Amino acid sequence: MLKRPVHRGFTVVELMVALTIAGMLMMLGMPAFVSLLNNSQVRAAAEGVQTGLQLARAEAVKRNTAVRFQLTSTADNSCAISTAGRNWVVSLDDPVGACAAATSDTTAPRIAMARPASEGGSNVTVAGFLAGTPANGQAVAIFNGLGQLTTPAAGINFRFTNPGADACAGQGGDLRCLQVNVSRSGQIRMCDPNRSDVNDSEAC
Repeated sequence: MLKRPVHRGFTVVELMVALTIAGMLMMLGMPAFVSLLNNSQVRAAAEGVQTGLQLARAEAVKRNTAVRFQLTSTADNSCAISTAGRNWVVSLDDPVGACAAATSDTTAPRIAMARPASEGGSNVTVAGFLAGTPANGQAVAIFNGLGQLTTPAAGINFRFTNPGADACAGQGGDLRCLQVNVSRSGQIRMCDPNRSDVNDSEAC
């Protein structure tokens, strides 16, 4: 008696069903993945600026002299101070026109560190402003030898959004926008401007 041969593997119908299910699952998960990617870019940009501010403060204390953190329009020698700049420079002197200079303790503008926008979230928008007043743009934070913020004396905030991807959660979108605040005492902290509960440690 002849035995019917055993066929191993998938039939065409089974393969098509599996591919259809996989495609549906990918479509369902894609929005969440895109949201995660956008939020990661915002956080990377915010953490980059927070790092620069912490470095400026630490250098000011170490050197016992004023050290500047500033947002700049570009990372090359055509740079200018910009409240919406996505590049930043930590230096002892004004770096305008010399942002691409090598780090140096003696040669002006005596740059301690510089970071181009390409190293953070390239699509993220940054806005520096006087603490509590977003309409009053500020791009420079200066720390003294005690680690205190001297300019601007009232404090400075840096807000990070990605309007090309989505609106912030507080404006009807799903993007978690972030903010880095610097107080008069020199305290630097990252927070969520869309959270308002005073008991929330992540609220601004």
